[in-house]
Amino acid sequence: MKTFLATIILCLAANISLACSSDKVTLQWEGGAAEFTVDVVDTPASRAKGLMFVESMPRFNGMLFVYPEPQPQIAFWMRNTLISLDILFFDQAGILKTIQANAVPLDETSLPGGTDIQYVLEINGGLSERLRIPLGASLTSPFVSEELAKSPCPNTSQ
Repeated sequence: MKTFLATIILCLAANISLACSSDKVTLQWEGGAAEFTVDVVDTPASRAKGLMFVESMPRFNGMLFVYPEPQPQIAFWMRNTLISLDILFFDQAGILKTIQANAVPLDETSLPGGTDIQYVLEINGGLSERLRIPLGASLTSPFVSEELAKSPCPNTSQ
């Protein structure tokens, strides 16, 4: 527990730079931030597989589901998923709209994310609560349109 708290304090104190590589995302909210190393799934086949059959995942890793446009209705389930997950649903501007916390491994119950969802981040179960990630947090990723993003990637063309 002490190590986990130290990691949170370091993340907050380090003033995490905005992630702008395809394998990193940053979540920001008033009073906090967290960076995750992610695998990106952006095809129907890769989104269908997701984290199925994965037996463990490092603490600050995750999977980012990228859809080509906002989905009218989106829900996930845990079929063949062996680890507990927090599933975070974001709109096209990268604003966190819904959190399905501690999704139960192997459960096929539908976990709704809402309407107009374009990005979904899966992280280890319970982590969103431990980090105190609130609804309204913003996602920084090169996949979020710079014109729409609440927290766009910094301009690196200088």
